[in-house]
Amino acid sequence: MYLGVDYYPDYWPEELVEEDLEGIARLGANIVRIGEFAWHRMEPREGEFDFSFFNEIVRRAKEKGLAVMFGTPTATFPAWLAKKHPTILSEDENGSVRVFGGRRQYCFNSAEYREYSGRITRKLVEHYRSEPSIISWQIDNELGHEGSDMCYCGQCHSAFQKFLQDKYIDIDALNETYGTIFWGQTYNGFDEIPIPKKTITTHNPSLQLDWARFRSRSVNGYAEEMAAIVRASKGEHQTVTTNVSGGFFGKWFDHAEQAEALDFVSYDNYPVWGGLAEPITPAAIALGHDFNRGLKGKNFWIVEELMGAQGHDVIGYLPRPNQAKMWSFQAFAHGCSDMLYFCWRSMNRGAEQFCLGIVDHDNQQGRKYKEAQSVFTEIAPYADLLQTEIKAEVAVLYDYDNVWSWRSQRQSEAFDFTNELLRLYDPFFRLNCAIDVIPANRDFSEAGYKVLLIPALQIVDERLAGRLEAFAAAGGTVVFSFRTGLRDKNNNVYFGRPFPGTVATLCGVRVEASEALSIGRSVPIVREAGASQASPPAAEWPARSSCEVWRDLLLPTTADVLYRYEDPFFSEAAVTRNSYGQGDVYYVGGGLAEDVLDALAQTIVNAREICHIESEPGVEVYARGSEYWFVLNHTPEEKSFRGTRLPPYASFIMKAEAAGRG
Repeated sequence: MYLGVDYYPDYWPEELVEEDLEGIARLGANIVRIGEFAWHRMEPREGEFDFSFFNEIVRRAKEKGLAVMFGTPTATFPAWLAKKHPTILSEDENGSVRVFGGRRQYCFNSAEYREYSGRITRKLVEHYRSEPSIISWQIDNELGHEGSDMCYCGQCHSAFQKFLQDKYIDIDALNETYGTIFWGQTYNGFDEIPIPKKTITTHNPSLQLDWARFRSRSVNGYAEEMAAIVRASKGEHQTVTTNVSGGFFGKWFDHAEQAEALDFVSYDNYPVWGGLAEPITPAAIALGHDFNRGLKGKNFWIVEELMGAQGHDVIGYLPRPNQAKMWSFQAFAHGCSDMLYFCWRSMNRGAEQFCLGIVDHDNQQGRKYKEAQSVFTEIAPYADLLQTEIKAEVAVLYDYDNVWSWRSQRQSEAFDFTNELLRLYDPFFRLNCAIDVIPANRDFSEAGYKVLLIPALQIVDERLAGRLEAFAAAGGTVVFSFRTGLRDKNNNVYFGRPFPGTVATLCGVRVEASEALSIGRSVPIVREAGASQASPPAAEWPARSSCEVWRDLLLPTTADVLYRYEDPFFSEAAVTRNSYGQGDVYYVGGGLAEDVLDALAQTIVNAREICHIESEPGVEVYARGSEYWFVLNHTPEEKSFRGTRLPPYASFIMKAEAAGRG
């Protein structure tokens, strides 16, 4: 098990190195992560490679018993490269070049950038391939983060046109697929096709989806190339990873596809950042871990775990004493096997002066140092436990084509995909269920899932529909939310097929009509008199509730009605349940309020005998195997669990009790 810190000795005077390494070792650390922003240090002038500084750092770290994760430095290229080859710089939607001075300003489709970044990566890895203390290589840094996954330069335009030509072969096939007869957009050749910069109204939805797929291929193609260079150059004892940043569904690349090139997934966990007045919700933090665990279906590393307040320019919330420790334990609970804190020492120059770490600008090893030290001390005995597989009975399915489809046509101003995923995830999280978050193309038939949660999946083709039908027929429960199944893989609405399209029979409903609900607007729903409930036993369902963001007006074909809209004009069904084979299928027609979804989740876990643990609000209890529970108090108040007092932000591991596990 590796526990450590992100360390940037290249930022500081060399006389601090001994003090730093001694302090890191006293934490209980056994690894440091270095080098990912040090291209100029390694190649100060073109072709002049100098690794002597890091030779010394690696030697001295090894003397302290510290292994090394080494970052390839391609996220921050040197000024001389931008000067010599300005075409490596990416462009924004307005055609403005992203000048040298930040980070990740490169264009993924720049042949020059791929050549130079491939060369420094190869030289670095070959130099250290035989170094036993370097155990892993991190390619680049937070690939595609901060808008760097999008570029509108001429290189990207030409590459996009070739991408389309390779896909469609014949321009008439593209015209037919896109429906370019509409608005007179028919193309005579692939060289006439634009990239979707700003225009009047909007671009063709099929073009926008293909552009998103092209952006994903651009980012992932670069990642695959760099990973292949590392793999060909590294020692047999060394592994390959990269660090995933947050905001997964706001990115323009498929994370699971990128993870295929890696030995394991690494994640940067920041529950609070910048000007946030408070952290994101405990469920949203947990979702991040479950998403990263789902990328390869394996436990993952965290290589940047927050310990201090963070922000490049605006700073917000200061983590309370033991709150960062609690977030660390939550990460371990959800599948993090190895952890490094960001960062050892707060920088006093440059853009990250206010990204605070374990040691602040006063150079004192104070409260945060002791808090990190306590994490390492308390978690180390559970190294074997953290390597065990998490077996979830509930899974959330997502699909990047669907996410990008929503981004091209949002339909409701209140719509946000991550929020809608959390809307289905939250009630099962509150019941302390283990949840996988996985791509919809993943094989879920043999994984032991009892429930599939499917948020706002517009694009459902025949193959996926068939897999979902087989899952339900074999005894599984499927929960769809609104706007399901109306589009095909080309981002076009199905013609002549009632919604929810390919899954209409599975759901047992027909969508009569739909309405987008603007921000701040909700509509009432009412419990259907005499509605049947799943057994045994059902939860207590509220008599009335509400719905926001969207509403599908549902007409049952074979489904039972659970709720209707309480509306003088539209009294159609809002929530339905359909028996299908040995299983059942719920259709949730809008953004339901928490009370109904909690009742739905409770009904499902009771009926399907899904492992869950009752705890008071704000207390998360996560089972690892049959022997241990991670107990986490996410609140600033004292809580209790099974007679154990939980101080504010408490976190610990306890022996599981056999009784009452659901």
